[in-house]
Amino acid sequence: MPAESPAEYPHLVADIGGTNARFALVEGPGRRPARFRSFRCADFAGPEDAIRAYLQRERQPMPRQAGIGVATPVSGDELALTNSHWRFSVATLRAGLGLERLVVVNDFTALALGLLHLEAGERIPLGGIAPAADGAIALIGAGTGLGVAGLIHCGDGYAPIAGEGGHVTLAAANVREARIIEFLSRRYYGHVSAERALSGPGLTAIHDAIRELAALPPSALPPEAISARALAGECAHCLETVDLFCELLGSFAGDVALTLGARGGVYIGGGIVPRLGEHFLRSGFRRRFEAKGRFSGYLGEIPVFVLQTPDAALAGAAHALKHPLFAGRESRAARPRGG
Repeated sequence: MPAESPAEYPHLVADIGGTNARFALVEGPGRRPARFRSFRCADFAGPEDAIRAYLQRERQPMPRQAGIGVATPVSGDELALTNSHWRFSVATLRAGLGLERLVVVNDFTALALGLLHLEAGERIPLGGIAPAADGAIALIGAGTGLGVAGLIHCGDGYAPIAGEGGHVTLAAANVREARIIEFLSRRYYGHVSAERALSGPGLTAIHDAIRELAALPPSALPPEAISARALAGECAHCLETVDLFCELLGSFAGDVALTLGARGGVYIGGGIVPRLGEHFLRSGFRRRFEAKGRFSGYLGEIPVFVLQTPDAALAGAAHALKHPLFAGRESRAARPRGG
């Protein structure tokens, strides 16, 4: 790609999930995103309306370029968010906003690229040894859904791996978990993906399953209340829900680490785990992460890090604007023909 010019800035960057859309501006070459704002997706018809609302709040004109991470597979022009009502065309969005250049990637692709820009204090280690130099890096995150991505070393840098690992089949490690998964199978008419348990809605579903096994009716508690009551020690069923979530997430993270050979580390993002704080660090996550029989020793060396910044995906969206992997998939304004 050609050398950057300060005149091309600012760049708009966005991290659009199933519940919230976060925006920021990158105001010059090498600068980190700034002017953060978050909007509820339910309050807007689509990304164009939300972007215009953000720029109006910031009293900023429309930038020339934008990099956006969205919570859905990105494989063509027409995109539909997995856990939101937003549907849009990338080309139509670029034209509607009058952008010269628009790069749209999966939100966890953006977050993976953002790992390359972490600063001191933006991650908490949870076991393992030092990351292997040039080793593959895995990323998982539970929020409205369950995202999975990775980074592999290529030449002088890293290339992201986009996937939909959150939709693999959830596995049980004991009879109690098997009974809970059987409940989820009835609720979701068959296939129980990891996301059905390891997400905000998943916390509610696990809680309902635990209550049914105790011969109690479903609860109307939202996931935030379940977590809060668990951490406060106010509800035994909420505490079991959160503990089971941590253990299932550990098993899932170990599977991802084995699949990618993630000796460069496993990063845990998303909205749920950081809010669990010390409870997560003391949970059965690490034990279940390593509990893979003959490969327990292999996993025991892999470091796990809990992300402590909500801004990494925005830094990654900015990185995607410059990454050669996306140069052929971007949407650009048509250039006038020479006379």
